[in-house]
Amino acid sequence: MSVCLHRDQIELRELPASVEGCEECLRTGGEWLHLRICLTCGQVGCCDSSPNRHATAHYHQSNHPLIRSLEPGEDWSWCYADEVGLLLREVTGVTAIPPSPLGG
Repeated sequence: MSVCLHRDQIELRELPASVEGCEECLRTGGEWLHLRICLTCGQVGCCDSSPNRHATAHYHQSNHPLIRSLEPGEDWSWCYADEVGLLLREVTGVTAIPPSPLGG
């Protein structure tokens, strides 16, 4: 059974009320499918089904291991380092997101 050994790196415990989209895609004119938020620094990136996979790129650049889905109705998180999905009850809130430019 896999476990996450990185829960002590959670800095973001309350999700933002809203976000504008994937931060890097907004800067570069890219498009995203689904949004994820880093639970260490709060950076919003796009999922691995998006063309640029900015959430995973952020992990490789920062070594911040935990993300959470910002998609409506989803409350799962993922630890890149331990390659395990989890539910983190200590992270609360709901984030309003814009529609995906890719229509997902």
